[in-house]
Amino acid sequence: MLVFVACWPLLASQAGRLIPAIGAGDVGRVLQVISVALGLFLLQKLAQFGQDTLLAAPALQVSQELRRQLFARLQRIDLGALEKLSAGDLTYRLTEDADRVGEVVYKTIQDTVPSVLQLVAVFGYMVVLDWKLSLATLLLAPLVALMVSGFGARVMAAAERSQRQVSELAGLLGEAIAALPLVRAFAAEPWLQQRFETEIDAHRRARYRTLRLLALQHPVVGFLEAAGILAVLLMGAGRIAAGDLSSAGFSSYVAALLMLIDPISHLTTNYNEFQQGQASLRRLRAIEGERQEPADRHGAVPLDRPRGALALEAVSFGYEPGTPVLRHLDLTIEPGQVVALVGPSGAGKSTLFSLLLRFNIVQEGRVLLDGHDIRDLRAAELRRAVALVPQTTTLFSGTVAEAIRFGRNASDDAVRRAARLANADGFIEALPGGYASRIEERGSNLSGGQRQRLAIARAVLGDPAVLLLDEATSALDAEAEEAVQQGLHQAMAGRTVLVIAHRLSTVQEADRILVLEGGRIVEEGNHDQLMQAGGRYRDFCNRQLIRAAEPLQAPAHG
Repeated sequence: MLVFVACWPLLASQAGRLIPAIGAGDVGRVLQVISVALGLFLLQKLAQFGQDTLLAAPALQVSQELRRQLFARLQRIDLGALEKLSAGDLTYRLTEDADRVGEVVYKTIQDTVPSVLQLVAVFGYMVVLDWKLSLATLLLAPLVALMVSGFGARVMAAAERSQRQVSELAGLLGEAIAALPLVRAFAAEPWLQQRFETEIDAHRRARYRTLRLLALQHPVVGFLEAAGILAVLLMGAGRIAAGDLSSAGFSSYVAALLMLIDPISHLTTNYNEFQQGQASLRRLRAIEGERQEPADRHGAVPLDRPRGALALEAVSFGYEPGTPVLRHLDLTIEPGQVVALVGPSGAGKSTLFSLLLRFNIVQEGRVLLDGHDIRDLRAAELRRAVALVPQTTTLFSGTVAEAIRFGRNASDDAVRRAARLANADGFIEALPGGYASRIEERGSNLSGGQRQRLAIARAVLGDPAVLLLDEATSALDAEAEEAVQQGLHQAMAGRTVLVIAHRLSTVQEADRILVLEGGRIVEEGNHDQLMQAGGRYRDFCNRQLIRAAEPLQAPAHG
């Protein structure tokens, strides 16, 4: 960089020698000066190549490290806070915004610093040639800096609006692509098209405001530069007429003055990009401000060979202050028991699962696993002991074996055992590549029942002591449900199992059935006991049986 910058005043001095030689018609001297200038140009460009290539790698590493740290932080964000964030917006921040910050770092070192040094070196040479003329030139600098600063602040505000608009557009695209079958089923394409066009028009207008500011800045600053150069030429003519400056010296001075235009232009552009980078950096830092999942306590208790005994002692919890979802809940579950949770939506069933997995922390009371408060356990060990089979199966693209392993170190034999337990081994072996078969994005090349059996295999691979089943067969047809139920029965053997079920036919064989309403257990017993009691559970069952038995009636038209 220093070599690159040092060449500028040397080139200006050669320009001062070249112009008089041309005026005198001295071809030999012209060739000599041109040869020296070409050598300086070659040296400068080689130095520039070295500077740019040496700085590219660390600048890219900045973006990479920024993404790595933010993605790691993203995985620790409290799930309640995460659900409020747009997936499209987060994707844009970790891709485009991170790239923009890396580019600003690169431009700052690769272009801004050399431009500043070039200004210092060239202007220093101009001071040596004629300090009075340089002082007059310097008077224009504050005016140019003020203009650039004013434009930069407005550019940053416009860039933030534009980036927010792009994030909203990315969020809409994510929703639209995932929901295209639903949109088509409702013939809602015109509505979606109109909504998309509204978003892209808002993005266009926000981006146009940024570009208009940039377009205005360049001619304004350029006009000031041109006016300054013409003023210097006028003053230089007076200095030559007074005998204070030679024509050769003035030629070098003008050449040096022209060399200031390029770095000033670069600094103006880079300042605008720096302001846009600031906007991106603020959006990335916003991720750091999101509430994080509590870290493991110091001196966390190790969990060896968990048995699966669960207990809730006077547990209360609410997502919003003053609105409890669970109220002073007491519950004891022995190892190996199968317990079903039934009740209306909002009764607290899913909340109970989130507390057992420590996705949320109880506000009152304690949740115990094998007598240990789960807040005293390491989160990773707790979640190896308590496995979840969700209602909606999410599979990452990759091989079938990778989907079952899900990032854990497990042998091929362990993967196959888990698949057999989940009643998945048969259909996996029938696939063209067996366990090496590729799963497409979101498991789109598998049926719902196949995806669910893979989810069961994924859950039992680590031999958990507790299995949480969140309505694992609710979205399946009868044939697929039978295959999944068989897998569930095999996976449940010897484990403590909690089942959330809305279809009560799936929980009749449970050891205990708990009916939750308003965050409390209002009934408890097995299926026969609760049916004989004639309470809420029997009411739920009767309503489901009536709906199953009565044909749908078309409304009468009169």
